[in-house]
Amino acid sequence: MKFSNFFSPTLKNIPVDAEIISHQLMIRAGMIKQASAGIYSWLPLGLIVLKKIEKIVREEQNLAGAIELLMPTIQSADLWVKSGRYEEYGKEMLRIQDRGDREMLYGPTNEELITDIFQSYISSYKDLPKNLYQIQWKFRDEIRPRFGVMRGREFLMKDNYSFDLTEEDAIISYDKMFKAYIKTFLRLGLTPISLRANTGPIGGNLSHEFQILAKTGESTLYYDKDLETIDPETIDSKKLQSYYAAVDDLHDQSKCPIEKKQLKISKGIEVGHIFYFGTKYSEKLGAYVQNNKGKNIPVHMGSYGIGISRLVGAIIEAFHDAKGIKWPISVAPFHVTIINLMVNDDECKKAAEKLYENFINISIETLYDDRDCSVGKKLSDNDLIGIPIQIIIGKRDIKDNLIEIKIRSTNESNKMSVDDGFNFIKDQLISII
Repeated sequence: MKFSNFFSPTLKNIPVDAEIISHQLMIRAGMIKQASAGIYSWLPLGLIVLKKIEKIVREEQNLAGAIELLMPTIQSADLWVKSGRYEEYGKEMLRIQDRGDREMLYGPTNEELITDIFQSYISSYKDLPKNLYQIQWKFRDEIRPRFGVMRGREFLMKDNYSFDLTEEDAIISYDKMFKAYIKTFLRLGLTPISLRANTGPIGGNLSHEFQILAKTGESTLYYDKDLETIDPETIDSKKLQSYYAAVDDLHDQSKCPIEKKQLKISKGIEVGHIFYFGTKYSEKLGAYVQNNKGKNIPVHMGSYGIGISRLVGAIIEAFHDAKGIKWPISVAPFHVTIINLMVNDDECKKAAEKLYENFINISIETLYDDRDCSVGKKLSDNDLIGIPIQIIIGKRDIKDNLIEIKIRSTNESNKMSVDDGFNFIKDQLISII
């Protein structure tokens, strides 16, 4: 993509109403624009990142055996009345009426609707287990939406729901999702910390939340340092659940079960939550199956959520510096940016366009900054949007057939010949993209 043809409206100044770094950088980098309080339009750069996160989440759900469907954003209130949650949920639920005066709502979650779908089609234990998921927009009418996409009113979420015959089977499904979550966050370049959590309004007696480490995180985590070194090839969900981890005031140093030298204290951001809640919804909404003895019994259920749009902000909170964003390669909007400092110089233009064409031919996603603007703006804009590898082409260097290669994560630079630079980047990226 040529920057001159792209739509990326960068800003120099920090927006006055943006309180946290991810909100500031997403607006300055031209990723989002506020439409109303807590609701955002996703501009091209932001949408690319959002879709890359969605893709990784989807792949790990599919690998774990979940099956994708899509439920509506607008739901009938009838099911929520039946489950007992319509009045319980509070003002965060946006309640509306259609033209026939039927009570409707903008779904904040989908336990009721997915249970109704299940009970309409499955009646035998032979069809179990089942795990159904969607990636869909949701709405919660937060009283004070703030922090950009980290705590907005409209958000993109992956939510899925497991259905099993027994509690023992349901725990197996729960553990599969636990493992899938760890793998997902590792693929996103993050360090996930799993904590035993309260079940809240969703209910149940088993729940874990997943926090990712970020220096500017909203929570203080206390945890066994071994949780920072997870091998993605040998994830043991039971072992990980046995490690000590607590958040903020739930940690009591006098009762901490691990040695002080093993305890880590870091800031974190919640990005996922999983629940096992037994037969709470299946009993109320009629999700029964016939077991092998011919008896109708309620299925055991779990639900599992990942905040996909929230993850965009969380990743920025984890990876940034004073100049801007530092995207992990797995979710970066482009892998490489070619910064032509002198667009009117024939040699600079020739080298830049040759590299651009060569990268495109081997499917390395490349942004070519061909804008006719100041050197300072080019360098600051590219640091701001945080593409992992920068190729800087200037008039003085290109006379000696040299280009500068800068790694955004470390801000380290090296000069190489055009061909050596291309081969270096190709070797770095081709095996991981």
